[in-house]
Amino acid sequence: MRLIPMTRAAADPNPPADAPPLDIWSSWERRLDFVVETMRDISRQTEPQRMVQAYVKRARQLMPTDGFASLSRRDLAFPHYRVTRSHVWGGQHDPWANPDRLPVLSGGILGELIYGEVPRVILDFSCPPDDPACDFLQGFRSLWAVPLYDQGLALNMVVLLRREPGAFARDIERLPEHVWMSNLFGRATHALVLGAEVRKAYDTVDGELQVVADIQRSLLPRELPTVPTLDLAVHYQTSRRAGGDYYDFFELPDGRWGFLIADVSGHGTPAAVMMAVTHSIAHTLHEEPDPPSKLLDFVNGHLSRRYTNGNGTFVTAFYGIYDPRNRTITYANAGHNPPRHKRAGSIVLGSLEGGINLPLGIDADENYADCAQRFWPGDALIFYTDGITEARSRDGELFGPERLDRVLLAGDANAKELAAETIRAVEAFTGGAAPTDDRTLLVATVS
Repeated sequence: MRLIPMTRAAADPNPPADAPPLDIWSSWERRLDFVVETMRDISRQTEPQRMVQAYVKRARQLMPTDGFASLSRRDLAFPHYRVTRSHVWGGQHDPWANPDRLPVLSGGILGELIYGEVPRVILDFSCPPDDPACDFLQGFRSLWAVPLYDQGLALNMVVLLRREPGAFARDIERLPEHVWMSNLFGRATHALVLGAEVRKAYDTVDGELQVVADIQRSLLPRELPTVPTLDLAVHYQTSRRAGGDYYDFFELPDGRWGFLIADVSGHGTPAAVMMAVTHSIAHTLHEEPDPPSKLLDFVNGHLSRRYTNGNGTFVTAFYGIYDPRNRTITYANAGHNPPRHKRAGSIVLGSLEGGINLPLGIDADENYADCAQRFWPGDALIFYTDGITEARSRDGELFGPERLDRVLLAGDANAKELAAETIRAVEAFTGGAAPTDDRTLLVATVS
């Protein structure tokens, strides 16, 4: 195969605004080099205004003009249109900066052209004094109009002007290529405009979501409580700005403490809203949240009757009350992952399997049962949401309860270190990928 060398001299990468017309039509090599350099220049632009300026600078190398006007009838009814750019205002005018200030005209030569929706070359014309666009056309005798299509309609148009009659005569045969090239550029510019609008909308939504996330995190405990005979550590991580995982503590008489961990179905802002609702209900119980079944019955009734009511949303929850005097926990479980129990000196992990009932928000008449478990110094209790065990590797494999157990059995007896080792293991398994579900881990070691 023979490689054909390119000239690399067809186009100046940064031609001056008043550069003379460039004869790229003398050979296909010159045309190719010009197109390549033009595409390179345009591809570097990230703002619509700068893209237009880069394109116009190069377009002037192909066709000399004495004046120009860009038109748009987007969002306007016949026979109205806007003048978005013109030599009258200079090349630095940005039509996207203040679109409401652009002049809206009706009818006349330009109105006929843009609503005609076809390319036009007028070799000899004069602008009537009463034409609404006379300020933009006065003194010109040749006109070249290229429609820019969107959804099959000529919503925009570029009009090139020359002072002498017949000035575009020698370029008429190139009109198809100019229509093609101008429309491709128009689509690229429109995509850039839409991209900017999407980014602006995203920034607005992202700012609002950050506020939601801040509100949600403000509902979580500011600090871990000091509980006799317990060492506590927690890890909380949402998969998005805000999430549906929830943990809480309730100080009770006789030095006892209530531990609540919950997981709202779904992700993101909807789950965060339901998390906030669950938090609010849990804190409106006028009595002590004791025994655990009382709190779950109360939250479930309100959620089922007033908030979820058959919409498919539910909340898994585990609520236990720890008594440091005898190192026991009384608990009730609303469909949540049973906490893992690491017995001191044992090589097998157990769990708090008793009394598992339906998640909150499914059946208002569900009755939750209380169970109890005693602990000994050196034991550890690990509460978690399914974002831990359902974390996926890059191959799609679940982390799973078996891997969690292996990490816990080999882990440190210190709550903070045990929590950190568990999270490190999950992150190593997922390859450091962003979580697809909220991850909450609460570790309590008994002393």
